[in-house]
Amino acid sequence: MSKTRLEAFSDGVIAILITILVLELKVPHGDDLRALAPVLPVFLTYVLSFVYLGIYWNNHHHMLLATTRINGRILWANLHLLFWLSLVPFVTGWMGENHFAPLPTAVYGAVLLAAAIAYYVLQTAIVAEQGPGSKLAAALGSDLKGKISPLLYMAAIPLAFVSEWMADALYVVVALIWLVPDRRIESRLRD
Repeated sequence: MSKTRLEAFSDGVIAILITILVLELKVPHGDDLRALAPVLPVFLTYVLSFVYLGIYWNNHHHMLLATTRINGRILWANLHLLFWLSLVPFVTGWMGENHFAPLPTAVYGAVLLAAAIAYYVLQTAIVAEQGPGSKLAAALGSDLKGKISPLLYMAAIPLAFVSEWMADALYVVVALIWLVPDRRIESRLRD
C-alpha cells in the first residue's frame, strides 16, 4: 500500500468520526438561552472531542509527510490508532449525556490514553522502518509533549472519581498543549 492511500484512508475515517460526533448533537427544545442548558454538557464534550480529532488528523498528516515507506507493521499500527479514535464519538456521547459523571469521564480518559499509546506505537513503527537517521526520528527528538500527555491522562482517569471537573480540566490541558501546532516535522521537511 502506498503512503498516499494510507493517508487518504485515515483522513476518511477521521472525517467520518467528526461527522458522527456532530450527528450526536440534539437540537434543544425551546427558543431561548435556557433551552441550551440541558445540551451544554454534550456540546462541551463535542468541542473537546472535535479538537482532539483535529489534533490527531493534523499530527498524523505531518507524520506521514516525513514518511517515505509503508510496511505491514505500519498498516496495523495505523489501524490500531484508528480503532481507538473510532471510540471517541461513543465516549463523547456517554460523558456528555451523563453530565461528566465519574465513570464516563474516566472511560473518556482511558480512550484518550489508548489513542495516545497507539499513536506512539505508529510513530515507533514508522521510525523503525525509516531508520534512526530519518527526518521523522530527528524531528521527534525527546518528544516531551508525547511523554507528558499519557501521564496527564493517567492522572485524570482516577481523578474522575474524585473530581470529574479536575479530570476534564486535565483533558483540556492536554488538548491545549497539542493545539499549538507542532512545527518539529515541518521544519525538518524544509531542511
